[in-house]
Amino acid sequence: MILDIISFSCPLILASMGALFSEYTGSLALFLEGLIGFSAFLGFGFTVSTGSLSTGILLTIITTILITGIFSLLIEKTKANKFIASLGMNLIFSASVSLFSSLFFKTRGVLTSDKFIFNTTTVEIFSITTTFILVIAAVIFLIFTQKGIYIRITGSDSDILTVKGINPSLYRTAAWCITAFFTAFSGIILSLRVSAFVPGISGGKGWMALAAVFLGKKKWWQIIIFVIIFCGIDFISAGIQNYISAIPSSVILALPYIVILLLISIKK
Repeated sequence: MILDIISFSCPLILASMGALFSEYTGSLALFLEGLIGFSAFLGFGFTVSTGSLSTGILLTIITTILITGIFSLLIEKTKANKFIASLGMNLIFSASVSLFSSLFFKTRGVLTSDKFIFNTTTVEIFSITTTFILVIAAVIFLIFTQKGIYIRITGSDSDILTVKGINPSLYRTAAWCITAFFTAFSGIILSLRVSAFVPGISGGKGWMALAAVFLGKKKWWQIIIFVIIFCGIDFISAGIQNYISAIPSSVILALPYIVILLLISIKK
């Protein structure tokens, strides 16, 4: 059961680590929810069209980083409000899934293919291994490298970078690109888990990732603890109705979010 919960937590851990980079630079990635679904769709589309999962993953990563980077550069250049722009990006990513699904697959519903069927155990191993490697790499980068330190001070002490002749906007853009990198894996893993693309596949994980970063106070290990708590409750709640049928399904679906609100209230 513990292994199942850890595997279940992987997409949210990856999304949360991506959000952490953006939080350090003072430009929290409020587009996570839409980008997770967009990445899951791209992972399915590229894999089916190329017939190769590795190629599908690579193209998904490149596409999400490129699009997010372009948006970030435009926002920095026009000095747009990052909060509003980020929310706008979330809507664009969500709408793009519906548009491209209709154009290329002639449906806005569930997408399946014989080229996109994967063994559950293999997906779990891939999820846990990938998440472990990426989290360790992110922690080492943030703590022990100069570029990582620059990202960590961009939001709180950007004047230091300016004095050193470094443009803080470059690190804000870099942080969003790193966020896109982690989010791409998050979306891909979600689609691999069900061997399909399902509309709304993100299931609120983008917002949960942002909540985990807030509750974890930018400490990676605390963020992971809160993610596992959220996912543990989500995982367990899925089986509660088998034992307590009187609980409405709407309450069970809302249980993780109720817990998040309670934790945020307590933190305050």
